[in-house]
Parts: sequence; C-alpha cells; structure tokens
Amino acid sequence: MKRLGLIVGSGELPWTLDWTQAGSADTEFGAASMAPEVAALANIELVRIRRHGEPHRFAPHAINYRANLSALANMSVDAIIALNTVGGITPEATTGALLLPDQLIDYTWGRRQSFCADDAVRHIDFSNPYDCGLQMSLKSAADNCGIAVVEGGVMAVTQGPRLETAAEVRRLARDGCAVVGMTGMPEAALARELDIPFAAICLVVNPAAGVAGAETVDMQSLQEVARAGMHTVSELLLAFVERGV
Repeated sequence: MKRLGLIVGSGELPWTLDWTQAGSADTEFGAASMAPEVAALANIELVRIRRHGEPHRFAPHAINYRANLSALANMSVDAIIALNTVGGITPEATTGALLLPDQLIDYTWGRRQSFCADDAVRHIDFSNPYDCGLQMSLKSAADNCGIAVVEGGVMAVTQGPRLETAAEVRRLARDGCAVVGMTGMPEAALARELDIPFAAICLVVNPAAGVAGAETVDMQSLQEVARAGMHTVSELLLAFVERGV
C-alpha cells in the first residue's frame, strides 16, 4: 500500500475514517504539531498531520514546519498534498473556488527554511515549487469527477497571524499573486529538500482585503465557506486516491 501524506490546515475534512496514531511527534528538529495519524482509503494509506495541532493552537508563524515534514518523512510517505484555506485576489479565485497553484512568492520572515545547518548549506532547485506530475494527477481526478479547479496560479505566503491590509493585497496583485495564505512556506521548500513530491490544494474562503469592494473580512462567513468547501476538497482527494498516487 502506498502512503500519501496530508497536511491539513484550518479546514476539517468531513471523513469518518478510522484514524489511529502512528509514529511520533518527536523528531530531530523538535516536536511536530502532533503525532501523525494513519487511515486506509481505497488502496492508499493516508498519513495526516494537522499543521496547527489538535486542538488548533499553533499560529502560522509558530508552527514547527521542519518537524512536521520530518515526521511525515519518517512515515515514508510517497507524496504530500497540503491543504490551504486562502484569500482570493484574481477574478478566477472566487470564494469557494479550488486552485492548484504552480508558483509561490514567500513574504514570510524568521521561519526555519531548511533542514541544513547554517554551516552546511545545500542549494535546491526551486524553480517550480510544486510537483508537476502530482498537480496533473489532481487536475485529472478533478476532471473525472466533475469538480471545477483553477489550474495554476501564484500563491502568496504572508507571515500572519493577522490578515493582510488592502494596500498589501494591492501589492500582491501587482506581484502577480492569485491567492494569499499564511502556511505554504516553508512546507514546499522542505518537501523539496526531502525529495518528496509535493502539491497544494487551495480553497478560496474569502476575497482578500479590498478585493471586489470588500471593506473588511467577515470571519464567520469565512468559516462557513471553509466548512462547505472542504466537502468538495474531500471529493477531489477521494477521486485522486482512487486513481492511485
């Protein structure tokens, strides 16, 4: 059975799988947000980590991303899909849409970006931060089950935990970003260092500040969209898993 790593964010997948703890939260890079959990789905073994912990408590800038990725690597996952709830910037990134990003811009600071020690630098090719084969499989699964996805786009990754100002979103738009979230980096870079194929599914839960006349972000509406949208995400993941990793 192949193993698929899942990094789950603020949205909850509406699955009734029998998740059991496996492995350990303790890694050589410190404690992960939680010990990995495993469950069988079709012919795949899912290995899940909730990046914010259980219960939800770690802010985006306070997550030990290195430990989370190390914990998944210790479980010998064949690929990783990260789920992100994001704000929409471009017209196609409408509320409720699913977007499969093909690029990112990292606006964060102070996060440990590498597994390497400061005196043992290793340069990785990060021209294309997401695995093309994994993305194509996700898109094909979406097409097969009739789920609309936006193929490609730049994800902006900001520091958080606050949301962005309207002026900051205007800058992100000028930089060519389609969506904005807080947790996409350094996950993608760390997965590349580990040579584990990595892709992201972005669920747009609100217009980013100032987009489409949005004066403020309605947090209650954001949470309601996230709950509804995760049903679609779960359908996409099921279709993907049924095709095999």
